[in-house]
Amino acid sequence: MGRGILRIYLGAAPGVGKTYAMLSEAHRRVERGTDCVVAFVEHHDRPRTEVMLHGLELLPRRELEYRGTVFTEMDVDAVLERAPAVALVDELAHTNVPGSRNAKRWQDVEELLRAGVDVISTVNIQHLESLGDVVESITGVRQRETVPDEVVRRADQIELVDMSPQALRRRMAHGNIYRPDKMDAALSNYFRPGNLTALRELALLWVADRVDEYLQQYRGEHNIRTTWQARERIVVGLTGGPEGRTLIRRASRMAAKGSGSEILAVYIARSDGLTSASPKELAVQRTLVEDLGGTFHHVIGDDIPAALLEFARGVNATQIVLGSSRRKTWQYIYGPGVGATVARESGPDLDVHIVTHEEVAKGRGLPMARGARLGRARIIWGWLVGVVGPVLLAVVLRGMEDAPGLANDVLLFLFLTVAAALLGGLRPALASAAVGSLLLNYWFTPPTHTLTVQDPENLVAIVIFFAVAVAVSSVVDLAARRTHQAARLRAESEILSFLAGSVLRGETALDALLERVRETFAMESVALLERSSDVEPWTCAGSVGPAPVTRPDDADVDMPVGDNMALALSGRVLPAEDRRVLGAFAAQAAVVLDRQRLVGEAEQARRLAEGNRIRTALLAAVSHDLRTPLAAIKAAVSSLRSDDVAWSDEDEAELLEGIEDGADRLDHLVGNLLDMSRLQTGTVTPLIREIDLDEVVPMALGGVPEGSVDLDIPETLPMVAVDPGLLERVVANVVENAVKYNPGQEPVAVAASALGGRVELRVVDRGRGVPDEAKERIFEPFQRYGDAPRGAGVGLGLAVSRGFAEAMGGTLDAEDTPGGGLTMVLTLTAAPGGIRAEAELPARATS
Repeated sequence: MGRGILRIYLGAAPGVGKTYAMLSEAHRRVERGTDCVVAFVEHHDRPRTEVMLHGLELLPRRELEYRGTVFTEMDVDAVLERAPAVALVDELAHTNVPGSRNAKRWQDVEELLRAGVDVISTVNIQHLESLGDVVESITGVRQRETVPDEVVRRADQIELVDMSPQALRRRMAHGNIYRPDKMDAALSNYFRPGNLTALRELALLWVADRVDEYLQQYRGEHNIRTTWQARERIVVGLTGGPEGRTLIRRASRMAAKGSGSEILAVYIARSDGLTSASPKELAVQRTLVEDLGGTFHHVIGDDIPAALLEFARGVNATQIVLGSSRRKTWQYIYGPGVGATVARESGPDLDVHIVTHEEVAKGRGLPMARGARLGRARIIWGWLVGVVGPVLLAVVLRGMEDAPGLANDVLLFLFLTVAAALLGGLRPALASAAVGSLLLNYWFTPPTHTLTVQDPENLVAIVIFFAVAVAVSSVVDLAARRTHQAARLRAESEILSFLAGSVLRGETALDALLERVRETFAMESVALLERSSDVEPWTCAGSVGPAPVTRPDDADVDMPVGDNMALALSGRVLPAEDRRVLGAFAAQAAVVLDRQRLVGEAEQARRLAEGNRIRTALLAAVSHDLRTPLAAIKAAVSSLRSDDVAWSDEDEAELLEGIEDGADRLDHLVGNLLDMSRLQTGTVTPLIREIDLDEVVPMALGGVPEGSVDLDIPETLPMVAVDPGLLERVVANVVENAVKYNPGQEPVAVAASALGGRVELRVVDRGRGVPDEAKERIFEPFQRYGDAPRGAGVGLGLAVSRGFAEAMGGTLDAEDTPGGGLTMVLTLTAAPGGIRAEAELPARATS
């Protein structure tokens, strides 16, 4: 029995109707005679969804008891025993109750698929594992139930269920999604228009990427090489020169004109040695294109135009952006150039844009790595000019009625020899000298048509010609070699200088360094291998590129680093002259790996030390600060229970008041300890919404004496995007701390103001202030500045306040109060537009 087919209805947001669509599909299949059952569908008391269940076979659910409550889950065994053709399974990302057959519902679905049962399921875009952080940043809600992206990507069919934010909010306002008691909270929090629009965009882009995968697979299976312009993809051809940044920015502006456009920057390196580009410039351009939302690709190919077009057609690109050539005018004798060749061979399906820049026609300069190393085309031209050229020249001269004379003939043949040396190097030039000498002897020195020379002067002329030709060829070839050596030394010195600088700055990550090695030497993959001893197997400490090797013996090039570490490269065999630079890279890779491990160990040691410090401070707090209110409560309770003392009503009231004060202090201390624990473990999840400061700040002042605070919050102040509960805790802690240290002559001032896109709340006291060197230390846990009494707290209030402020995207800092004292500045993010949610919601909900 084959594997079943999985169809998924992907919802852009809760309530868009994915379950309704799934049930509609089930009714259509039942009408066609398909054996379709409902394995698990949750209608959430939505009338229209519940009606859609009528007429469908519902399989019984399995009941599980957990913590005294009975839950129902899908009965996988019942579905397998029933063996339907199609099973409906709602909420693919659902977490099963402990004690179930599988931990997640998608694992139940996998069992059904393996048994040959087709499954139709549903899931919302916010439940995809890769989008958890993005959804949390948009909605302020962390999704606890997630499904791996690969599970959804493997689905045979994915159908997006979408709805405009306005229509979804209307559906909610009509009571079709949530009960009326939950409607207002949902509309003002999760279901805000901005949230729904962002979720909708996420869903559309995710499905578009999935469709793109299908398209690429189809094109590959059918060997389709022409471009299908279903989506704008702009390929930027980079040379590693300074004009690359201009090309990337120009392509970004082109992509911005069409929604969904994609930028792919590609650098094509030859496979014959060090690449001609500056590694530093390539790194800058890689960062730029990634910052602009594109991707960087490294391709190896000796024929630059062909490799560029092959890459563009392989990614189904629609446009290619190239820079105007940096060649000087005379350099076009070597060929038309990459831009002209790509434009000529691109065909009608690829648009080629040639972008001007400041480096046009300034010359390419000395290549960074290949220097004057000659390509195949130049060598062929050198042999043609050196061997065929003299023959053609002899034919032309023989056909002329008025011969220019032997002296001029020698100069013409010498010119061809020099041209052959410039194009093809020493060997074509020597061949040109030999062929020219023979032709001069046979055709132009009497007696002609023989290899004998009658006149000694002619013999001397031919000998001098050959000697001069050989000498000129040798000088030209030697100059080319020296140019190549100088270029290589320049390339090596720049690479080694960059490596030395990165060592001093300590800024190179291992993956970035290995990627630089791969690009510099035009390799397919690079891996840093290590082992603990000679008898232990090799392990990979880091790698880049496809299919890195696992042993140095399997690599095309391996560079040992010490006794038990090696840098292994795959792609081609390097010449010996490149191994010196490779050795420097290998040594740097070992240093970077050691530094990363030391940094990790140092961070772990810092965390252990911080944990020990907090534990020590906590023990001190428990031993004194927490015992003080407990002792007061114990004493008061013992006094009240004493039978030998008759307490008056006033005395009993005083003792009860002492018990209440002690309990309040104890509750405050324990609350701060718990808050600090939440901050240390990173479990604080703020629920951000738009609210006015004057709704929160007055409630935070309930714990301070009346008249001790002067409040000034203007009505024109914009709203802030915060978690109201966390903001209230922050303001309460800061104000209580200010009142505690305020001498009492004048009240603590709490004033708010707007500054750009931020709102500042300033809490000003007139105490003795805090020195500059201690302003950051007062925000550390268990710190109490100066001579604060031991019973005043454990020193967590400001630490918790700063942690909560940063969790909401704000800051909390301390400044000096002019004239003496301390000012706490709480900076918060202003809501876009500053529009009150209460004024906006009814209009949107009833539209």
